[in-house]
Amino acid sequence: FAHIWAIIVGPIPESELASRDSLPQAGKTAIRVVASMPVTAGLFRLDQLVAALARKRLWLTDAYYAGTTTYVQALRAAAKDGVDVRLLVPSGTDIPLLRLLSMTGYRSLLEAGVRVFEWNGTMLHAKTSIADGRWTRIGSSNLNISSWFGNCELDVVVEDEIFSGEAEEMYLQDLMNSTEVVLNERRRVRAAGEARHPRLMMTSGRGRGGRAAAGAVRIGNTVGAAFTGRRVLEPVEARLITGVGASLLILGAVVALFPRVLVYPLLFVLVWFGIALLYRSYELHREDRRKKRSVQAHSCPK
Repeated sequence: FAHIWAIIVGPIPESELASRDSLPQAGKTAIRVVASMPVTAGLFRLDQLVAALARKRLWLTDAYYAGTTTYVQALRAAAKDGVDVRLLVPSGTDIPLLRLLSMTGYRSLLEAGVRVFEWNGTMLHAKTSIADGRWTRIGSSNLNISSWFGNCELDVVVEDEIFSGEAEEMYLQDLMNSTEVVLNERRRVRAAGEARHPRLMMTSGRGRGGRAAAGAVRIGNTVGAAFTGRRVLEPVEARLITGVGASLLILGAVVALFPRVLVYPLLFVLVWFGIALLYRSYELHREDRRKKRSVQAHSCPK
């Protein structure tokens, strides 16, 4: 708190800060406080380490899940090693785009044996990790790149079997109010027990716009993995890669034969962006002059 306050407002005098020795003991369970800062990866490495060290169970709850490739690989590897990996996420969120990113990552987790659940309540804002009934993390950090690398976050880590056992009981209670997400016989993501009619199957968003956005994200992830080799591609993705490769070849041939097909749209985009930026600059300059005139008017003696 003192560090963030110093950044925003200014340093707090040492005399106003409580010393550690002056704080009374509360409870008998020891905890570790993990405070992360932007442009650091301490908590990211910790989450990966826990995923690698878990031997029996790894139960996760996250409000804004959007795992990176390396973290998804850690969860997949744990599940394939026989670890009971579960992920509880909200079914509704105040950031629709993030939900699309979360859902496009379901298939990769499910195919490796990770169990995914969606909370049926109005809101889920918890961020917890429980490993082997012995290790628990609770705090503000989400399993996404923003929390890991961009935010000021605060978590506590507890290594206590009694505490972790109680956390596991609460987790199981939460699952009773959740719907498990599975793959159907066509390897499509859907809710467990959901009707098999195509219109009722879970998609990666609501409406055509949501499905299109989620599809674009999935295509981008697959093509990126094909070029970088940072993720093991599944056989089901072969058709997608083939389609993208063939489309690029056809587009290249069209541009080679008819260059204007590419030049005219590009010219239109450049002109449109140029006009938009100049107009925005004009508005900002006009607003700046208006503020200066307002300040001068208020500062003149009456």
